[in-house]
Amino acid sequence: MVVITSIYITFVRIMRKLLIYIFALLSLPVAAQSDKDHNFTVAKNLEVFNAIYKNLDLLYVDKLPADTVIGNAVDAMLESLDPYTEYYPQAKGKDLKMLMTGKYAGVGALIRYSPKYKNVFIDEPYENMPAANAGLRKGDLILSIDDLSMEGKTTQFVSDHLRGDAGTTFMIKIRRPSTGKIMKLKITRGAIKMPAVPYYGLLDNGIGYINLNQFTEDCSKDFRRAFVEMKKNGMHKLIVDLRNNGGGLESEAVNIVNLFVPKDVTIVSNHGKVKRLDRDYKTTAEPIDTVIPIVVLVNNNTASSSEITAGALQDLDRAVIMGTRTYGKGLVQTTVDLPYNGKMKLTTHKYYIPSGRCIQAINYRHDRGGSTEHVPDSLSKVFHTLHGREVRDGGGIKPDLEIAPDTASNIQTYLMSVIDSTETVLDYIVSYVAKHPTIANPSAFELTDDDYEAFKQHVLKSGFKYDGVSENILKELVKTAKFEGYYNDAKPEFDAIENKLKHNVAKDLDYNRDRIMQALASTIVSIYYYQRGTIEYTLKHDKQIKAAQKLLDNPAKYKEILASPNLIKSGENRVRK
Repeated sequence: MVVITSIYITFVRIMRKLLIYIFALLSLPVAAQSDKDHNFTVAKNLEVFNAIYKNLDLLYVDKLPADTVIGNAVDAMLESLDPYTEYYPQAKGKDLKMLMTGKYAGVGALIRYSPKYKNVFIDEPYENMPAANAGLRKGDLILSIDDLSMEGKTTQFVSDHLRGDAGTTFMIKIRRPSTGKIMKLKITRGAIKMPAVPYYGLLDNGIGYINLNQFTEDCSKDFRRAFVEMKKNGMHKLIVDLRNNGGGLESEAVNIVNLFVPKDVTIVSNHGKVKRLDRDYKTTAEPIDTVIPIVVLVNNNTASSSEITAGALQDLDRAVIMGTRTYGKGLVQTTVDLPYNGKMKLTTHKYYIPSGRCIQAINYRHDRGGSTEHVPDSLSKVFHTLHGREVRDGGGIKPDLEIAPDTASNIQTYLMSVIDSTETVLDYIVSYVAKHPTIANPSAFELTDDDYEAFKQHVLKSGFKYDGVSENILKELVKTAKFEGYYNDAKPEFDAIENKLKHNVAKDLDYNRDRIMQALASTIVSIYYYQRGTIEYTLKHDKQIKAAQKLLDNPAKYKEILASPNLIKSGENRVRK
């Protein structure tokens, strides 16, 4: 009986291998045919495209600029795939380099077009950069560059002339609105690299704070230096601020996570169509601190490498993630060289963080006429962190503690953005700076009641107007009522509601006083203390920062959030060692 059973088992194994072999042989023609069909389709469409342009070039009524027409076709093709796949001809090669490294050559300033002045002006000179060193200020109107008029020109036109090779010089003519004075300044362009860590510092109770705003080359070294310095000065708890960080280099995210987790842990894995290009990123160095409590702040603009950092620390139960759900970019781009010194950045992989999940939020459908759609929560899958906590794929990183930020009121949004064509805030701030050569340090500075009253009167005299959200909704409701024939019967009620909702600028300025004052003060601080000053000032008013401090000051609550729940079945989607 044993012999018969043994023979039977051997027979089954042989038959199983034979069936697999036969199936593989049968599949080869199918796979080969599929590849053949695909290659034919590609060749056919390339031939058709070539024929279309050849006939356009030969017969079209006007002479066509080949670079523009074909460039538009290429852009449209790539835009149909996803927002991240882009072609960079030789002329735009520097844009790609700046995107990857954070470096470019120029004057180091943000510029903006003003509808009121019909001119481009300096919006924000960067600290220790050529523009700031030459004495340019926020609000300075750019009149000419090397005797070439910039009046009425677009932002892109002015930007192209401000940039150039490092070490080259030019003359810039500006008009300072606060005095009306016209000035000529000589500026030497420099190599501009925006700091990846614009601010770090110690808060109360030994809590360190690091603001990381991009993942460019060597940002992990800047992060490490900030951490080590604060630890020497008594830091024993940490807040990492990744809000509004759009990401960057994947390797830098791994290096930052490596500071806090052991060596040889898989942080992120890239998987794509070409399997030989798949890659696992592991920690390669010994960490500098595996026990310090960490809170990572995120929001809906936290994307890409920022999500790798936050997601890996969450999956490894190494930090508490706080804020609002992140953007959900789970795609990886690769740069390839093209003829004539062109380059293409294209999506080649999806990435998977330690629990095995991909956090891509949008499904880019590539069928003909396909659309993009957000992955609904109902279709997301459950994964588990190192301690067994449930996390989900798709839709970005969901924070362990969801804390909504303070939201700007409607009038504040209009005042503090480019929506306001009267430039009310710009004019007030330029005037304020002209009257105040110095101000208190960022952590101590605040506007006074008299300052705000002066601002209020300035706004009222400027002719500033804005659309009330409720009023716009009422207008749409009135349109609908008229369309459906109910308006005449309900007109008295509509009129009464309209009178109630009609906004009063003076009243709205009083009602939203505190938040508008903080926004004004933050902008004023940026002129004297640049980006680092703005961050330092906002720390004392930031609702999410205060929540992070409160959690770090409560060790029991912190540990409870990261603690293992009831034991889950082994073999489920657990974090990969």
